[in-house]
Amino acid sequence: MSDHCGSKPASPFLDRIKGPADLKKLQESDLPQLAEEIRAELIGTLAETGGHLGPNLGVVELSIALHRVFNTPADKILFDVSHQGYIHKILTGRRDRLATMRQHGGLNGFLLRTESEHDCYGAGHAGTALSAALGMAAARDMNEGKEHVVAVAGDAAFTCGVSFEALNNVAETTKKFIVVLNDNEWSIAKNTGAIAEHLNRIATSPAYAHLHDQAAKFIEWIGGKGARHLAHKIESGVKQILLPGVIFEDLGLRYYGPIDGHDIPLLIRTFEFLKTLNEPVLLHILTKKGKGYAPALAKPDKFHGLGKYQPETGETAATLSLTYSEIFGKTLADFADHNRKIVAITAAMPNGTGLTQFATRHADRFFDVGIAEEHAALFAAGMATRGMKPFLTIYSTFMQRAFDMIIHDIALQNLNVALCMDRAGLSGDDGPTHHGLFDIAYLRSIPGMILMQARNEDEFADMLWTITHHHEGPIAIRYPRGTGSGAVPKATPRLLEIGKSEVLRHGTDVALFGLGNFCEVALETAQILETKGIKAAVINPRWIKPLDTGTLEFFARGVKVLCTLEDHAVSGGFGSAVTEHLSDAGIATPLIRIGWPDQFIEHGSVPILREKYGMTAQAVAERVLAAYQSETGRKRLGI
Repeated sequence: MSDHCGSKPASPFLDRIKGPADLKKLQESDLPQLAEEIRAELIGTLAETGGHLGPNLGVVELSIALHRVFNTPADKILFDVSHQGYIHKILTGRRDRLATMRQHGGLNGFLLRTESEHDCYGAGHAGTALSAALGMAAARDMNEGKEHVVAVAGDAAFTCGVSFEALNNVAETTKKFIVVLNDNEWSIAKNTGAIAEHLNRIATSPAYAHLHDQAAKFIEWIGGKGARHLAHKIESGVKQILLPGVIFEDLGLRYYGPIDGHDIPLLIRTFEFLKTLNEPVLLHILTKKGKGYAPALAKPDKFHGLGKYQPETGETAATLSLTYSEIFGKTLADFADHNRKIVAITAAMPNGTGLTQFATRHADRFFDVGIAEEHAALFAAGMATRGMKPFLTIYSTFMQRAFDMIIHDIALQNLNVALCMDRAGLSGDDGPTHHGLFDIAYLRSIPGMILMQARNEDEFADMLWTITHHHEGPIAIRYPRGTGSGAVPKATPRLLEIGKSEVLRHGTDVALFGLGNFCEVALETAQILETKGIKAAVINPRWIKPLDTGTLEFFARGVKVLCTLEDHAVSGGFGSAVTEHLSDAGIATPLIRIGWPDQFIEHGSVPILREKYGMTAQAVAERVLAAYQSETGRKRLGI
């Protein structure tokens, strides 16, 4: 098969597909060409929108076979994470909206129950599909339904403990359940750990393939139910010798495979056979992430999810400034050059969290534990008990999964673990499953926790330096996706005083507390207010916990209106902490809290969403001005 270069040729078969029923009308011999047309469509369209190109190129044939054999929405197909659901969307009547992928008001980059009746389950985090699918199968059995339930999970999902929690319950829950293990050896980065090695041994063992053939012949030769049972026991025993740890059948799922996940006729025959079985099954398929597109095959990690690119070459636009993630990785690696206690831990995201440089320079102190955030937090806790300084580096939206461990194991034992939350705040095009809008709320209530956010890249490096010299106990830093204001970190970072904010601009009428990346919005707001004759102070809080209560009370007692601004849900966030302290201190100065509303925020570009939800400098200035005029009027009337 020739590699696509981004051109979009005629699509005679794809043009016929308006829904799953149209797919079933095609000749089976037409389906490989349909797969080629889908790949061309994906490569050309996502070049303009960005998205999860590599994972979707790897499941084209699988998606076609699933919709050829099963009947959605009656049958239920769940995609773990669901970032590989683009072909599913195309085949279920959404091809005409493909160009709106991840655009505000357009198709979501993941599956959404509200987007289509064919999306039976919405997801965005790994490891959820098996449990949810098993719940659907159990409900089907209780209702005496006949529909099939199919859970499609990549091999990376099997580094999640929750996947094995589900597998542990399959055999005693249902007799009709299909799991498709889509093995491409990658999550976002290359998969690591014993599970990945185990699956690779299965995939590369000619002995195991021969074993299945011999077992089948043995059944045919003997005949009868007893013989089938005996043959299965013999096969299972030999597998344990050839490939120790083939655990799926021990958990009650009949294992089939591995088979070629790009062979459409083979996939169709296999799924048709699996439909007839009255036992839980796991089908192991082998696929290539990025199949059919040379740049994606060469760099699977880059093409897992990316912005716009040149379809002919796969090149993306270069950014002049370093991202927060890149600064984090470089800075931590520099610190580790002189501090042997520093270790870096991530959960399957060495590239996304900027830790590639650290991994290269300090391989003995870098740990990628796979998609296992709970384990990562406990692992960090264990290291801290032995005097190490773990930097647990996980996206804010995924750090949620380790919440119990942060409280019970890290904070309760006052362990010296640094929680580094990348992508804190709005994550734009990825949407509600990936926005990091809740970490302040779930961390600031934890006793002993120190929590901070820098206003720019230079201060970010200072905070990382401060963390390395922090006293014993848990400490956390949140930082946004992408670049900041472009402030280049100093050659020599400085030690910051914990709990001390920075006054950037003095004013006597209102005070604006702009947290992190919203400090720039606060400064812009102050300039707008100045044109209205209002003198606005701007404070860079730095510390969410502990609050700089001295500076807060100073301005609260001296101005007519306070305003907090943050890239976080307004409920439970930095503004809530300010409100609580002012209430306890008996200070009644009016306070405006600017943050994301108490709802799940949809996907879309950051500027569009800020405009929609009133989080631009102009919108903030209007709210502050109205409150100031109202308060001035009340004072004038002596109210």
